[in-house]
Amino acid sequence: MPFQIIRNDITKVKADAIVNTANPKPVIGSGTDSAIYHAAGEAGLLAERRKIGDIVPGNVAVTPAFHLPAKYIIHTVGPVWVDGRHGEREILHSCYKNSLELAVELSAESIAFPLIATGVYGFPRDEALNIALSEIGKFLLTHDMEVILVVFDRKAFELSEELVGNIEAYIDDHGVRAARKEEYGEPGIWERPQSFRRRREMEGLRMYHSSLANEASLDVSEDIIPDVMAMPEAAAPVMLPDMEGKSLDEILGDAGQSFQQRLFELIDQSGMDDVSVYKKANIDRKVFSRIRCKADYKPKKKTAVAFAIALRLDMPTMLDLLSRAEIAFSPSNKFDLIITYFVTNGNYDIYEINAALFKYGQPILGE
Repeated sequence: MPFQIIRNDITKVKADAIVNTANPKPVIGSGTDSAIYHAAGEAGLLAERRKIGDIVPGNVAVTPAFHLPAKYIIHTVGPVWVDGRHGEREILHSCYKNSLELAVELSAESIAFPLIATGVYGFPRDEALNIALSEIGKFLLTHDMEVILVVFDRKAFELSEELVGNIEAYIDDHGVRAARKEEYGEPGIWERPQSFRRRREMEGLRMYHSSLANEASLDVSEDIIPDVMAMPEAAAPVMLPDMEGKSLDEILGDAGQSFQQRLFELIDQSGMDDVSVYKKANIDRKVFSRIRCKADYKPKKKTAVAFAIALRLDMPTMLDLLSRAEIAFSPSNKFDLIITYFVTNGNYDIYEINAALFKYGQPILGE
């Protein structure tokens, strides 16, 4: 997977290059800097760091990794947060951009970052995350490298308050709908095709009860008549082929496209080339080649959804694609709800989606 977010101690992560949030002076700082010196071997690393001298904020330098499970340590100096009007954001962008460019010069195949400047330097964590994802995303569109964002504690991993609030409200809202579905048999957002007829019957029942209520001047309670109209248009059910009057042999002979066939049809329709698609999907090139060569390929759910995000599919088309891999969505599954939240809001930024999935303890998209 080209991009990963993991919870770990960065000194234990195996990568060709480990990024250190360095002190601008050749001394051992605090936080990540201190941990890296301790794990690598303070005497040897400090001696190499002194050869470099001062590092200007936003700039980078490289030393051997000594006892770390890496080849190199890339030292970058982050900005001290003042008020956001002293070039802090521009400096942080440079930290990531310059570190990635140096990794290319070093022929590194993998690089691990901490969330730079979010410790004692006080950079707001949600903004720091957005900057990290922005620079990493731009880099991976034109480079093949494994980039790992390492967070020591999931609690320290922050999304914007607005995004968190919207996602949690969305999850809570659909948790209520799922409970109502269980109690009343209400068709859910991702109802199976077999329930479509039942949905129409419920609509008729609703109209019938409404007419009775109007005649009697009564208020029809939503708790009595399920809101069958609550299913958004973008999440219409996936319909199976008409089987009436057909033999089993005829039905099996008319089997629809496989996941692989439908995927490449959608790629052709998108106008994007293969490279753009697998990069936008956070899919490794070798995995993509395997899919192209294997007609009966059955993807993992996170892989199939990643392609749907890369292709900017609406909900009906995405659910149709997933159904060809025997993958379904559930209104009680957080992963499914988070994906649906982003798709129905027209946000197909896979890095932002993956940050949200990680925040809520869900597998991130890609392979």
